[in-house]
Amino acid sequence: MPDSPAAYIHGHHESVLRSHRWRTAANSAAYLLPSIEPGMAILDVGCGPGTITLDLARLVAPAGRVVGLDAVEAPLAAARADARSQGLANVTFEVGDVHDLPFENGSFDIVHAHQVLQHVGDPVAALREMARVCKPGGQVAARDSDYEAMTWFPLEPMLERWLALYRQTARASGGEPDAGRRLLGWAHAAGLTDVTPTASAWCYASVSDRSWWGELWAERVVSSTFATQALEHGLATRDELEGIADAWHRWSTKDDAWFAILHGEIRARP
Repeated sequence: MPDSPAAYIHGHHESVLRSHRWRTAANSAAYLLPSIEPGMAILDVGCGPGTITLDLARLVAPAGRVVGLDAVEAPLAAARADARSQGLANVTFEVGDVHDLPFENGSFDIVHAHQVLQHVGDPVAALREMARVCKPGGQVAARDSDYEAMTWFPLEPMLERWLALYRQTARASGGEPDAGRRLLGWAHAAGLTDVTPTASAWCYASVSDRSWWGELWAERVVSSTFATQALEHGLATRDELEGIADAWHRWSTKDDAWFAILHGEIRARP
């Protein structure tokens, strides 16, 4: 395990979970979908509220199984309730650490992590551990955003400040916000083989999407763990965070507002 584990910069405020519940296998794991077959066993590391996890469970049903793993219990109760309400009996949710997975060697056909490696203390060690619990010939898959590559229009100085502050705070908390571009190198350093790197993007440009995204971040910059950590590290003031929130409100109402998030992706063999 890493000597200094990273502190999760987002936390589990409702504004964060609202963002995470939007994610599906289609919009967040499309690069992996062609590799999934019924009957497979899949580990979904850092599953959060489990929306991607439940999609994976549907894809491997009826004989396959999926385990959703998160570092804390907080989002898992809702994930379990959603599984029950959707009649998915082939999925379970557990608490665990990606640096020390509670599974035997070779337990899963696919070990998947979405937006996880940017938050951990040692992403190379995490990938090695993911490879350990993957079956020979199986697949380790990861997708992470790259904050420095995020881009938007119209230009808004306080959103530039938001991005710089986010990257500073993430690194002060032990993470790597520009993980997307590093996945290939981390995979090589972890000793993974047959590594296939790809990239894809999220884009928020419709009236509903930009309103949802902008208002969500306006709330996150003042109410989530990101705000707490930025203040604790002395990287921002409360007034500055309020100013950034106002900028997100302004941006979200612009008729030509557009925001894109680049992601790096890897699929590899253990």
